[in-house]
Amino acid sequence: MKRIMYREAIAAALAEEMRRDEKVFVMGEDVAITGGVYKATKGLLDEFGPQRVRNTPLSECAIAGAATGAAMCGARPVAEIMHIDFTGVAMDLFLNQMSKMCYKTNGQVTVPLVIRTQGGRGRSNGCTQSQSLEALFTHIPGLKVVMPSTPYDAKGLLKSAVRDNNPVIFIEHKGLYQTKGDVPEEEYLIPLGQADVKREGTDVTVISWSKTVLTAMEAAKQLETLGISAEVLDLRSLVPLDMDAIAKSVSKTGRTVITHEACERSGYGAEIAAKISEELFDELDAPILRVCGANIPVPNATQPEIESAPTAEKIVAAVKRVCKGGNFNV
Repeated sequence: MKRIMYREAIAAALAEEMRRDEKVFVMGEDVAITGGVYKATKGLLDEFGPQRVRNTPLSECAIAGAATGAAMCGARPVAEIMHIDFTGVAMDLFLNQMSKMCYKTNGQVTVPLVIRTQGGRGRSNGCTQSQSLEALFTHIPGLKVVMPSTPYDAKGLLKSAVRDNNPVIFIEHKGLYQTKGDVPEEEYLIPLGQADVKREGTDVTVISWSKTVLTAMEAAKQLETLGISAEVLDLRSLVPLDMDAIAKSVSKTGRTVITHEACERSGYGAEIAAKISEELFDELDAPILRVCGANIPVPNATQPEIESAPTAEKIVAAVKRVCKGGNFNV
């Protein structure tokens, strides 16, 4: 095991896949000489050269379009769009091109590409560079959506995404790049669509993904002091969704709180709540609650930005509500 940063895990995954398969190449704004705005492609240019680590114009349409075309012609591009907020500029490529090509051609044409992008708040970047828009992409059939929370997950999931024959939207949280974790030095893969229990528990299931998993873990520590055992389930992949892992955890605890940084309204947490209600209703001992971002543009000022997002204290309060009436001192 080696303890490395999240951004280093991304770079390591890319390097390993580029060594393994010459069809894999990296493209995006400033990904070459500077190693990307978050240094997640640092060192790749030195090893692989400008033909396989390509700087692009400042045009999301050009990036997504060129990547789609290259994938259709047999390459395996990993294209970076600097902020998820900017994907809207190229939405036709996501909505009607890369996601539909395999279906429209009855499998004759595949689009094996990865779009790496960054979402999330916490850096006071303002409302147009701090959003969590994963729900937009989960609503588009033909796209896979991945959101790792740890360096270990980031590396294993990115390697699987590169090898997948479908377009994968790989969303990294800006607040995670410098977090550290243990990562094996030998090769490993994490299958897309496989959730992970980050903390075992028996009284309530807290479901989350990306950076909010860390917030849920902090809440679980606080709940332990109250005599409540919280299980933290990290989905890792939103599409495909690991309903088996959700069912196993919810059936064990009987209570569910879903938390994510995106706005509550029409957020992906609502989809999970609906699936649990439809498939696991008899397993529930309390209503499902959500702890999500406020339904407002992300504030620029630091304190309002924090207060409009899920916090450990908000998660604790929600868990107390679902545990009321049980054998808990809440």
